[in-house]
Amino acid sequence: MPVPWFLLSLALGRSPMVLSLEKLMGPQDTARCSPGLSCHLWDGDVLCLPGSIVSAPGPVLVPTRLQTELVLRCHQETDCDLCVRVAIHLAVHGHWEEPKDEDRSGRAADLELEEPRNAFLQAQVVLSFQAYPTARCVLLEVQVPAALVQPGQSVGSVVFDCFEAALGAEVRLWSYTQPRYQKELNLTQQLPALPWLSVSADGDDVHLVLDVSEEQHFGLSLYWNQTGPRNITLNHTDLFPCLCIQVWPLEPDSVRTSLCPFKEDPRAHRNLWRAARLRLLSPQGWQLNAPCLLLAEATLCWQAPGGGPCLSLVPPLSRENVTVNKTLELPLLNAHPNLCVQVSSWEKLQLQECLWADSLGALKDDMLLLETRGPQDNRSLCALEPSGCTPLLSQASTRAARLGEQLLQDLQSGQCLQLWEDDLRALWACPMDKYVHQRWALVWLACLLLASALFLLFLVKKNQVKGWLRLLKEDLRAGAVARGRATLLVYSAEDSGFERLVGALASALCQLPLRVAVDLWSRRELSAQGPLAWFHAQRRQTLQEGGVVVLLFSPGAVALCHEWLQDGASASAPHGPHDAFAASLSCVLPDFLQGRAPGRYVGAYFEGLLHSEAVPALFRSVPVFSLPSQLPDFLRTLQGPGTLRPGRLGERAKRVSRALQPALDQLLQPPGDPGDPEDGTRVGT
Repeated sequence: MPVPWFLLSLALGRSPMVLSLEKLMGPQDTARCSPGLSCHLWDGDVLCLPGSIVSAPGPVLVPTRLQTELVLRCHQETDCDLCVRVAIHLAVHGHWEEPKDEDRSGRAADLELEEPRNAFLQAQVVLSFQAYPTARCVLLEVQVPAALVQPGQSVGSVVFDCFEAALGAEVRLWSYTQPRYQKELNLTQQLPALPWLSVSADGDDVHLVLDVSEEQHFGLSLYWNQTGPRNITLNHTDLFPCLCIQVWPLEPDSVRTSLCPFKEDPRAHRNLWRAARLRLLSPQGWQLNAPCLLLAEATLCWQAPGGGPCLSLVPPLSRENVTVNKTLELPLLNAHPNLCVQVSSWEKLQLQECLWADSLGALKDDMLLLETRGPQDNRSLCALEPSGCTPLLSQASTRAARLGEQLLQDLQSGQCLQLWEDDLRALWACPMDKYVHQRWALVWLACLLLASALFLLFLVKKNQVKGWLRLLKEDLRAGAVARGRATLLVYSAEDSGFERLVGALASALCQLPLRVAVDLWSRRELSAQGPLAWFHAQRRQTLQEGGVVVLLFSPGAVALCHEWLQDGASASAPHGPHDAFAASLSCVLPDFLQGRAPGRYVGAYFEGLLHSEAVPALFRSVPVFSLPSQLPDFLRTLQGPGTLRPGRLGERAKRVSRALQPALDQLLQPPGDPGDPEDGTRVGT
């Protein structure tokens, strides 16, 4: 089975000591008690004034033993200080005062009355702490139930978190009660000056924080605290060349057996390089972090944008082996995002990091120039490219040769950044952005010339171009007409006759063609979503597609509008589970009140059911049509201007009127009168 990484200890001489410390988050001191006790920590520190010893009036709580434990107080996950946790063990000192014989009979009668007053035994315990240069005193109030009070016996403990201290400090603790009934309890402890370890988990990773002086040598051991023979399996991803194993019996002065079996293991070396990281510490400082020592060499290189190999540079870094976890200096005058560090081992590239990419941004399309200085102040310049170092003033076909004179002028005018310099050579980075912009300027010029040629062609062939545009416009219009404009019909569901009339209108409009939405055809969605949600979704879709919402007014719809306008939304609830008109008023009225209705809404009413004066004045800000007499204008508004010739519009109006008339006649016929429906009408007010 795999060895758990949290079973770690420090090899402290012959007596291994586990120092994986508990973490306490936050700066506040706290106190807690063992079961059966109650305790309270006073805010802030108190004065350390023990006072004189006084006689106990009866049973009292006194501290009997001090016990300490090291913990970590963390202000952040990785910002922790060593802290001393103190446990104070308490016991009962003294006895209840025995009553005189003549008072026993009288007190026995009052025993039940005194018990509630003596239900708890209370004490104020002072805890004093000194560790140069710190001195503190805290006060804890402790209560114990009378049922647990047995003279001379322990009643539990109270734990205080915690006093901050430094490694290696001498800690002195005192504890007593106020008032003081016995000699102060004291404890002196020397905190460990040896390494201590903190273990924290971050997902699949485990972080070990080890505090040790730079001069001190230490060993880190994995051990399995078990008895008897055991087979232990190590995960291959946990192997490193410097991972060693110690085995010893947990007995005093035991002899340890040590083994480092992974020094030459290829898997361990691969894991080591996977765990290694390059880190930038300052503009000229960097560090190679790895869990073990590495035999490696580092070099500087130049990484051009767009991929490709990283070009090795002068100056080379020190050819000596890189020291792991030690800050190294880069011989640079200025930083650049294209400068990278390569780490190689046995002539094989293992790591490459462009250390300044995060702080200076993405790679730049700069040209790197190498300046070589000769005697008598002679100097030559070449550009470092994948093909080699190209002299600036040459006949080569590379970019640097084509722009050689311009790059030389940029260098002389101070537009290039110097990266490194010694007595004989220097490195410069020259920006190429302006030359890239010049190429884009040529592209834009070509586009402008093409646009000018097309404009001249339009002027010469104006009549033919107009014909092409006319045909294109007719094709687009025909496609829009074929698709149909979105139309949402909203009405008040008063009775089945009116619903048949609305259904006849919706079916006739679908033949024009128009894309009609009406709740009659969406009862399942209406029941599932509710009238308000259904109408809101349909209205938003219709208006987003450039459609129109048709409000069909009837006596019931007019009454609902008056109720909303007079009393607000709470005045009337929807008349039925499928009445979308009542639910729609909460969305429709704001559009009319804020002037957003024109062009988005159309009103209509049926002749014989409602007079035009009955439509509320608020809704007359949009066209309101009387059907079927004003059907041509109504259809023209729905389909948009210019979509149909007048003759075709009249034919479609007659077709819709014929579809509406039977349902309208049946609705206008008085109840119980089988005669001519035109003899009676129902007029809304």
